[in-house]
Amino acid sequence: MRYLRYGFLGLLAIMLITVAIANRGVVTLTLLPAELGALFGLNLSIQTPLFVVIFSGIVAGLLIGFCWEWLREYKLRAEGHRSAREVNKLQRQVRKLQVEKYDEKDEVLALLDRAN
Repeated sequence: MRYLRYGFLGLLAIMLITVAIANRGVVTLTLLPAELGALFGLNLSIQTPLFVVIFSGIVAGLLIGFCWEWLREYKLRAEGHRSAREVNKLQRQVRKLQVEKYDEKDEVLALLDRAN
């Protein structure tokens, strides 16, 4: 299984390096279109290789997807916490009832009853 994982990671690394080498051209990214930038006086731009833009898009998509799933699964996590609290409450009640049951008996009989 370890070799399969290493093989997959190696293949993924080769593919990402190939994409990076094939997209080395420099592109200019601007925050706003030229007309809006002139209107607001905010004309920020940056020059970066195209593969950085591609990889940044992939990472941003993964982060958005992870956050979306975390928010979507809130109901399941909340139900799990409620169930765990209910189980703990019921276990405490069972222990309390067992103690009350054996309070009236002789200690030796209570130990023998618990063993069975």
